[in-house]
Amino acid sequence: MTAVAPSDHDPSGSVRPLEESIRTDLGGAMTYAAYLDLDRLLGAQHPRSRPEHHDELLFIVQHQTSELWLKLVLHELRAACRHLAGDEPAPALKCLARVKNVERTLIEQWSVLATLTPREYAQFRGALGNASGFQSHQYRAVEFVLGNKHPGMLAVFAGEPAARELLEELLAAPTLYDEFLRLMARLGLPVPAAVLQRDVRQPWTYQPDLVPVFREVYESTGTPWGVYEACESLVDVEDNWQLWRFRHLRTVQRTIGAKTGTGGSSGVGFLRRALDLTFFPELYAVRTVIGTAGGDPRGGSERGDDGSRT
Repeated sequence: MTAVAPSDHDPSGSVRPLEESIRTDLGGAMTYAAYLDLDRLLGAQHPRSRPEHHDELLFIVQHQTSELWLKLVLHELRAACRHLAGDEPAPALKCLARVKNVERTLIEQWSVLATLTPREYAQFRGALGNASGFQSHQYRAVEFVLGNKHPGMLAVFAGEPAARELLEELLAAPTLYDEFLRLMARLGLPVPAAVLQRDVRQPWTYQPDLVPVFREVYESTGTPWGVYEACESLVDVEDNWQLWRFRHLRTVQRTIGAKTGTGGSSGVGFLRRALDLTFFPELYAVRTVIGTAGGDPRGGSERGDDGSRT
């Protein structure tokens, strides 16, 4: 019996024929590798351990990809700020929707790094020296945009002029929350003047007078849908960021236990305290008073005696 060559439509064929329209002569053309600058991107992984440890590549790729995603998160958050400032809530919400999906990707990435055992990491951890994720200027920039501003962090980037310049710019700029509250005020909602005129260089602190405003947003049938949707999107963004922080904490804990961090922090204890921080405390506090007689739900955030975040 003569064998029959598989046709283009034969599912048993092991080779997919190239379509005649596919270009294979790419001389002088824009290629996939050129467009993505793959030579530089794929050549940017430089394990420092000697002899090179097999698992150091995982550690480097994990953190490099996280930085790429953080770059996109920052890009979208800054665009959302501009849209809110320009009275364009719809495109701002689109930006936040993308941020939420990137955050979920960042959360799931910790499961890849968690395949690194304590013994494997210990074998090349010394090659990091003082390098630490605490020194990520993009992570810090995202926190600044979301309201967790800390002027003292600028000192960490004294040797990185471009990073410090970006953080100085964001330190002086309104946060995402500031821009949203200003939009709410322009829409006629009674946002307190003290909130609108606050020093945006300072970290956000819990504002009890905002809770009744958000209660009106949530309980009134006349609330513009975009305002309600934006409130929930901000909560989504914070929830996801907190999940990312928590997965970071648990991954570090399972990998190095109670060791100090490479950057000098207390390690797990330092990461755990970050879970007490909140970007939008009033959006959580309002849930306590919805459907009740009212009151000031002071449990909306972790604060010191002066009302500042600890």
